[in-house]
Amino acid sequence: MRRDGLPLPAVAGPSAGAVEPAAEMTPRQVVEELDRYIVGQHKAKRAVAIALRNRVRRLKLAPDMAEEVAPKNIIMIGPTGVGKTEIARRLARLAASPFIKVEASKYTEVGYVGRDVESMVRDLADIAVEMVKAERARAVAPLARAHVEERLLDILLPQAPPRDAVLVPEAQEQFQRTREKFRQQLREGVLEDHPVEIEVKQDSFPAFRIFGGGGLEEMDINLRESLGGLFGGRKKQRRVTVREARDILQLEEEDKLVDLDAAKREALQRVEQTGIVFIDEIDKIAGRERGSGPDVSREGVQRDLLPLVEGTRVTTKHGMVRTDHILFIASGAFHVSKPSDLIPELQGRFPIRVELSSLGAPEFVRILTEPKNALIRQYEALLLTEGIELVFTPEAVRAIAELAAEVNRMSENIGARRLHTILEKLLDAVSFDAPEMTERKFTIDADYVRRMLADIVKDQDLSRYIL
Repeated sequence: MRRDGLPLPAVAGPSAGAVEPAAEMTPRQVVEELDRYIVGQHKAKRAVAIALRNRVRRLKLAPDMAEEVAPKNIIMIGPTGVGKTEIARRLARLAASPFIKVEASKYTEVGYVGRDVESMVRDLADIAVEMVKAERARAVAPLARAHVEERLLDILLPQAPPRDAVLVPEAQEQFQRTREKFRQQLREGVLEDHPVEIEVKQDSFPAFRIFGGGGLEEMDINLRESLGGLFGGRKKQRRVTVREARDILQLEEEDKLVDLDAAKREALQRVEQTGIVFIDEIDKIAGRERGSGPDVSREGVQRDLLPLVEGTRVTTKHGMVRTDHILFIASGAFHVSKPSDLIPELQGRFPIRVELSSLGAPEFVRILTEPKNALIRQYEALLLTEGIELVFTPEAVRAIAELAAEVNRMSENIGARRLHTILEKLLDAVSFDAPEMTERKFTIDADYVRRMLADIVKDQDLSRYIL
């Protein structure tokens, strides 16, 4: 029996196939994969890798034992821009888990202008349904393409063969030969720009949103679904090219082939067993109530969050969702407050705490060059679309990292996000002039970096506005 008095239903065991292949990675492999995108923060990577592996282990237990194993929720403590959100997001991608990021501060005025905390679970369910629908659509895509081809042939060659094939076999054979010629032309792309008319569905009724309490906040209610198709689906003729028609019909055929009810059931199962909720800025709601002012609802938000983290049922438009085994990862800078300022009950539901270290110039050099999605690689690829080969010398990279670290020391420390502002200012001229540049190769060295940014870095007042 749970705290809310509801019985504990049986959890799906190993036979349910809930474990995703990506989640079979060992903790070491998970850390190695995270290292491809995030520099440093080894303790945090180890913590999330172990948490992910424990979920895989739980799903392999007997159902009665699996039900008793609670998720090991995590609090990440560290300044902004050190990789807290990116670690959680990459972890969700590795495990193919439904993932949502929310800010705790948006719930600080619950009951007034804020959102119901349960809305995070409803949003997570929506994300999971779309994820499963997309996966199933990819699985049926080849069959859908075959159906689309037949529909296009019916549109391009609407004249049906004679019904009495015995009396006019020659006409039927000629029709089939013509149809096969059209089929060959379709496959070769000859008819891509040929105009055709297709029927597309037209929404007869808009979707309504209900705002209010009682678990109905922002639940989308589609009137057509509610009435069970009583009024039917209206269609309209639309003139498009074969290329456009193929895309439209492909979506229609995939929708027909995907079992929406089964997709929703699988999505809710994923939310319950592998869902991840990342609650950012949890330090903003830490602290005791002071009776008035902006802090009045902080402890109230914590008490609203507590049932979700402990385990309860949330009503969504796709069905009931249990939160008992959703993994909650919270993060905050905790400059003013500290984790012990959270109410004891909530603290107890986040047994793992990891502190992320601040970033300096050596880490910035690695961030600029090592990750698969390194910033310098992104800018090089962007300018290459204009035919400009952008080259950063090693000395230039070190100069950028040192300037970013210096600006962080002089003003607000925003971590690696400072590199975005530094690079945007540094590449302002070349990005603007790139379409008209005659020189196809542009090299950025340390002198260019200092020349473009030195004055701004020296002028602290100006750097606060620009960097």
